[in-house]
Amino acid sequence: MSGVGDQSLEQACEAFVDWLDRRVVAAGRGDGLSRLEVAPSGTFWLGRLACEDEVRKDVSDDRSERLDPCAIAIRLRPAAAPPWSMTVTVRARAWVKDPKDGPDPDRRWWRTGLVEEVVSVLASGEGGTFGGKQLRDAFAAVGAPGLSAEVRVDVEDWHRQTEVVVQLVNTSPEKKVSDLTDSHLYETQLDVSGLPAVPFELEALPDSFRYDRKVPAYGVNVGVEELAAGVFRTSDSVSVRTYRPDYWSGSAPQPDLSFMRLASDPLPQLQALVDALHEYDHAHWSSKTLDARQAAEGWTLDMRARADESAEQVFAELARLRAGLALLRGRSEILRAFQLMNKAISRSAEGRGYTSWRPFQVGFLLSAIRFLAEPEEEARYVDTVWFATGGGKTETYLGLLLTAAFFDRLTGKTMGVTAWSRFPLRLLSLQQTQRFADALAGAELVRRDEGVKGAPFSLGFLVGRAGTPNRIVPKTEGDEITPDSPGMPDKYRVLLHCPFCRDENLQMRFDRQRWKLEHRCTSGNCPWKGQALPMYVVDQEVFRFLPTVVVGTLDKAASIGLQQAMRGLVGPPQKLCPVEWHGFTYAERSKNPNGCLVPDCQGGKALKPLPMDPKRFGPSLRLQDELHLLRDSLGAVDSHYESLLDHLQFELCGTRAKIVASSATLTGYEHQAKVLYQREGRVFPQPGPRAGESFWTVPTEKPLRRFVAVAPRGVTLEHVSDRTLDALQRCVRQLKDDPASVCAEAGIDRKHVDMLVSLYGTDVVYGSTLYDVEAAGRSLGSNNTVEGINVEQLTGQTEFDDVRAILDRLEKPEEDFAERIHVVAASSMLSHGVDVDRLNTMVMLGLPLTTAEFIQTTARVGRRHPGLVYVLHKIGRERDAQTFRQFTQYVRQGDRFVDAIPITRRSRRVLDLTVAGVVGARTLMIREPASKQRLSTPAKLRQYARDSGMTPAAEAAAVASVLGLDGAEDSLHREQIAEWLQAWFADLEDPATRATFVSELGPRSPMTSLRDVEASAPIHD
Repeated sequence: MSGVGDQSLEQACEAFVDWLDRRVVAAGRGDGLSRLEVAPSGTFWLGRLACEDEVRKDVSDDRSERLDPCAIAIRLRPAAAPPWSMTVTVRARAWVKDPKDGPDPDRRWWRTGLVEEVVSVLASGEGGTFGGKQLRDAFAAVGAPGLSAEVRVDVEDWHRQTEVVVQLVNTSPEKKVSDLTDSHLYETQLDVSGLPAVPFELEALPDSFRYDRKVPAYGVNVGVEELAAGVFRTSDSVSVRTYRPDYWSGSAPQPDLSFMRLASDPLPQLQALVDALHEYDHAHWSSKTLDARQAAEGWTLDMRARADESAEQVFAELARLRAGLALLRGRSEILRAFQLMNKAISRSAEGRGYTSWRPFQVGFLLSAIRFLAEPEEEARYVDTVWFATGGGKTETYLGLLLTAAFFDRLTGKTMGVTAWSRFPLRLLSLQQTQRFADALAGAELVRRDEGVKGAPFSLGFLVGRAGTPNRIVPKTEGDEITPDSPGMPDKYRVLLHCPFCRDENLQMRFDRQRWKLEHRCTSGNCPWKGQALPMYVVDQEVFRFLPTVVVGTLDKAASIGLQQAMRGLVGPPQKLCPVEWHGFTYAERSKNPNGCLVPDCQGGKALKPLPMDPKRFGPSLRLQDELHLLRDSLGAVDSHYESLLDHLQFELCGTRAKIVASSATLTGYEHQAKVLYQREGRVFPQPGPRAGESFWTVPTEKPLRRFVAVAPRGVTLEHVSDRTLDALQRCVRQLKDDPASVCAEAGIDRKHVDMLVSLYGTDVVYGSTLYDVEAAGRSLGSNNTVEGINVEQLTGQTEFDDVRAILDRLEKPEEDFAERIHVVAASSMLSHGVDVDRLNTMVMLGLPLTTAEFIQTTARVGRRHPGLVYVLHKIGRERDAQTFRQFTQYVRQGDRFVDAIPITRRSRRVLDLTVAGVVGARTLMIREPASKQRLSTPAKLRQYARDSGMTPAAEAAAVASVLGLDGAEDSLHREQIAEWLQAWFADLEDPATRATFVSELGPRSPMTSLRDVEASAPIHD
């Protein structure tokens, strides 16, 4: 590191993270303490060893030993046959209790001096024990007579290669020699040297031409470090560092990919990008290069076959970029849309510190832009953006979305939805919504400046009652929202700032004349001039105005089977209300006699025809964020509704939307795309020739995150979480209150103190379950030793306006440190789309259920500055224990540990849930508009069915076709659909049916949410 005097902020952050980690480990081991008021066995969670007799009392399984082990060990593969000679160094301390009349009655427990003994070992093929007397004498010499330990060598010759396990075992008697000595050993450490060994190969992962599977040694109940060749040392925690990438590795200079250059003269720069990719691919993926690597690295035939497959996909990707560039050269309207998009992104990015694309972002735009020219062909594919979280995935598909929006306007689609973007979690991130709003505001200003015809670019927020109203009614009807409901209208503010001018003083207003819930900017300098912002947050307003982009939660798609106004998201509305600002109309209902969704509309029946070709109303894009979360029952249900959306759009418009997704993992994406969307999966960018290295990224030495795996011993996970957070908060407060001593100890320039307090003063504690999160918040509040730790929760249960307030406080912390949020207790809600640069430390309560969740969640910290993540393993669980053993590889090769997404569209239980929605949507969206009459009651639909010749068999065949269940293997599913339709028709034909509305016919009503699944057990074919 450079001298402290010229230290950069990043160097200061790195030094501070080092110091924080040392302090937390010291708190866990007891380093530096001399006396204690309470027993050390209930205090420390690292470096301790229970006595062997105590552990052996519970021999039912090995969980008890993992929870409070009596031994630590290093597992090696010796390079030669026995006997084996080695040098083993043992380090440990003890804690002893003074009698009541001792020198410090309030702190009776004292820490002994260090036992450090070098034990010479010569082990035969049967192993043996060594150093018992030497260690017993050493403990007696430091004031802990009666404690004992030994070095034990076990030989396991039943493996493919013989393995030697060198252990330090606490052999102290369970009953203490006196009441004044703790039978645990503390601050234990084991060094092994002098034994030539060969590395293991990671059993959990297959051979790969990209990855090194070699592991020098394994720890048992500990981590292990190789200090030098053949010198191994145990570590109480396993620390793994990751590094930030650079985004260019071509040999030629990086092209100018600034927004303004691509807005003015993009083709030369894009050609340079494609040429550089061509050069890189041929240098790294040619047969000659792969031959050389195969010979040098000893690839198996299977590894070479995989490399050849990857090379084929890499060159196909190159061909797509070339095709995209050719389209820009040959199609003027596509080129102009691309240029206008860049101009818009430039405007929306003003003041954010970046003015240019990363190369992979432009690469994706080039590879995907073909869907504008050949929508039918490109609709066959689901294009998934796979890139490290924080690399810019959201901005990437925003670029594609704006290009499509401008292309729509330039080719005659003057209004309606261009893209429907859906997030898999119930509570959509406000930050993500703001990004969409900022981008669309930039596009709208450009549209006006450039004279592009059509309606203003606008944004719809479609999440339903979990966040914003489904509708606003004049008078209270049950729990419906009215203009005078409590909290109205401020409660439903979605935007964090004005997307046009960044002013945060937005005002919420309900316009009774236009029946609109509005965001308005109060700044006199705003280019929007005080008008209502083009943002719609009430469901029915989204349907009335059909904004250019709709963002919302995945589960909202279920409404397609219940609400005809959802038709505007897949095809044309019915008419246009003649009353200004009432918008589009849909089916006639008793409360909306002319189909207008404004209560008590006086527009009458003289509705206006649609001002645009009805077939252009179908959206061009469906965007799916975090594709990897669409799994199990949620994925199965969604797969049926995705097919339904495709069916409806094709029937109404003759088109299918292009599907673009982002994901944290590549594992099984082809199968997932096939099941979810009945389309082929493609991914961009293709992985490079070696792990962490490709044309698009190259590793650097700039620290990204430090992951620290902790296997707590002898105490609860909650205790360790509390003490870890307590230590982190104590350290930050010490930096704030005594900067001179901390800066001297940590090697930090004092000019960075205020920034470090801000960047590391808020910790995240993350739990996979709501119970864990709530328990962590409660426990920290009552058990911390640091005064005044302010804790806030971010879960799916957090109220919408509370989420907004918490995010606002995190982004703009209070001046007074004591008033800030110090700990955020969060569930999976945090792990998608929450981007706060001040979140740089995290404590995870056990491993998340999936590796994808681990990757996604830990990416919330360290986004711009070095991050620190403590992973507290629930070490009694087999999965946590296995992951702790290979934690370094788990972090560095994380994508290889991701399980394939468990998903099927052939679950009969799920089919029972979704048939009603398919039948209801076909009735609402297709039959009712075609019949030119109201089909909302059983009586009216009964007459229509008789007149039109509807039959159970024909409808069952149509439903099976919609859901893709018309193959030879689907006979049972078709029988199930036919039985359901028979019951539905019988109910329809029954004059005494209890159903008041069509949606109440049949064995069950359509789902109101895609998450309305009775149980969340995994589903299988």
